[in-house]
Amino acid sequence: MRHAAVPVINTPETGRIMLAEDFIILKKTNWERLTALLNKSQSTGLGALSAEELNDLGRLYRSATSDLAVARRDFTHHRVTEYLNSLVARAHAAVYQGRATRRRSIIEFFVITFPQAFRATWGHTLAAFLMFMIPAVATFIIAYRDPSAATAIMPGFEGVIQDIRNQREWWLSINEEGRAASASFIMTNNIRVAILAFAGGMLLGTLTLFVMVQNGLMLGTIAGAAQALGFADNLWGFVAAHGVIELSVIFIAGGAGLQLGWSVIRPGLMTRRASLTNAARRAAYLLLGCIPLLVIAGTIEGFISPSNLPVSVKLAVAFISGVLLYSYLLLSGREKKQKV
Repeated sequence: MRHAAVPVINTPETGRIMLAEDFIILKKTNWERLTALLNKSQSTGLGALSAEELNDLGRLYRSATSDLAVARRDFTHHRVTEYLNSLVARAHAAVYQGRATRRRSIIEFFVITFPQAFRATWGHTLAAFLMFMIPAVATFIIAYRDPSAATAIMPGFEGVIQDIRNQREWWLSINEEGRAASASFIMTNNIRVAILAFAGGMLLGTLTLFVMVQNGLMLGTIAGAAQALGFADNLWGFVAAHGVIELSVIFIAGGAGLQLGWSVIRPGLMTRRASLTNAARRAAYLLLGCIPLLVIAGTIEGFISPSNLPVSVKLAVAFISGVLLYSYLLLSGREKKQKV
């Protein structure tokens, strides 16, 4: 007969009685692994753990929590309960402190890092804007003077120009499958354009130039034909609400691509490799920061732009979104001047 003071667990599955020492032997490998991961995260930070190690940390933390519940129930006065209580408390602090740190990092990125990166590279964004706007203005003038010339500028646009002549608002069809589906499609397309403009920088900016010019030609041609054929109010009633954010993001992504190409062409005092590395880091910040903005633009384009809301409301959305966007980009993350 075992001594009565020895804590045990009855296990109906096996029909045997488990001692606290048996419980320790069964579980100690997991506890030791969890301890090793906690020691590593404490010395190097959670960011140094691999994806597999982070997954193990979460899994082993949940397992240790379950083990502690068993120990409190069956081994109340045994040292294993005190050990597990300490281990779980330590793991809890590491896991949830890590989550809080990641949340703070995300907030700091959007409040500080992204707007600072925008201001640091505004010259490239301006260059992308000009690459878009100069062709847009030129084709606007051509299409306004002769709408039939629009198809020569943009082959394949015959149907769009005919819709303008017929006063048909073709964009209303984007809601045929529901506005949520339309917004999702628009977001995906806008993100694709932004990524293409960004990735074009790896070809010394040539593809970025192509994307900017092509989009400028398209908008200028359609806008010029619409102005000449009395369709401008309809067109701008659709474009205005989402256009400020959407075009701004395309210019930012284009500028990010241009700086990649420029860092190779003109590395300055750094090696081309170092220059490209620095530019790629800033460009990645810009692209990541643009993605939520494109989601906002896609939502507006899917729900507000094709709606029957008055044009004045859509213009108000454009104005407010523009003010908020550029107030954020130009003012957020600025260091406060210290008073002397």
